[in-house]
Amino acid sequence: MAGGRRYSGWSIRIDGVTSLRLKLPATSANLGPGFDALGLAMKLYLEIEAAEANEFRIAASGRDAELVGAVERNLMLETYRDLAPGGPALGLTVRNQIPLGMGCGSSAAALLGGVYLANHFGALGWDRQRCLEEACRREGHPDNVAACALGYLTVSSMVSEEGHVVTATCGEALPWKLLLALPQASLPTEKARAMLPAAYSRADAVANVQRTALLVAAFALGRGDLLRVAMQDRLHQPYRAEACPLLPLLLPLAGEPGILGVALSGAGPGVLLVADGDAAGIAERVRRAAGDPALEVLETRIGGGASVA
Repeated sequence: MAGGRRYSGWSIRIDGVTSLRLKLPATSANLGPGFDALGLAMKLYLEIEAAEANEFRIAASGRDAELVGAVERNLMLETYRDLAPGGPALGLTVRNQIPLGMGCGSSAAALLGGVYLANHFGALGWDRQRCLEEACRREGHPDNVAACALGYLTVSSMVSEEGHVVTATCGEALPWKLLLALPQASLPTEKARAMLPAAYSRADAVANVQRTALLVAAFALGRGDLLRVAMQDRLHQPYRAEACPLLPLLLPLAGEPGILGVALSGAGPGVLLVADGDAAGIAERVRRAAGDPALEVLETRIGGGASVA
């Protein structure tokens, strides 16, 4: 923050300076069985520089710059205005690397960004936990938001009607590569949610509890050999496969050389592959399995949480 200083990771005002910089990671939630409980931060970012202005304006670059740069129906600005109705107009410079509508946590990053902007420019005085809980309340579930805020593999749970969120993070030093296979058509989260059944069998619930526990152990212990089984799911992937046609084509790659595990990224339609082999070679194998030589496959890594300065 120009002219200011950073204190415990939170920007504070000094000498009337009112600028803020945010760096918010993309996230992949669920990771197969961890429905609404697990999220993984990735080294793809929504970067924001904000300052007071005479009117709201956004200069955007990167992926989907036209959508990211729209002032109207902008989730980040709507959140800011709602939480800080007396706050100043803002001028934003935004650089976006997060694919929109692909299950990569773009809405969680926008929500968390809006909360951070309101906290700073509206002088709300909230700590990181309070900001996290507000963004989770607005999102309706904590998985993406918690991973965006805290980074790495974050396990999260809402434990009260007041929206208190408990989190735990692991996997900070894992060397695994992440590949995101992204189809051309996006899938709204609301539509993906509507595809799920209202109830599940005990067998399906038990299978997911077992695999979720195994998945957390795999990240905590660095056990990539567990991921082929640990990323299997019965609660949401089977019901979303019709709207996410890449998923059934790529799931069989799990356990092949260099590919540790495969799962729908969030609610889809993007597919996440965790790998320890040659990323370029794996990307070509993904394209062959998908039958699409032009399929976009992004390579990234596990990353840390949001930066506020």
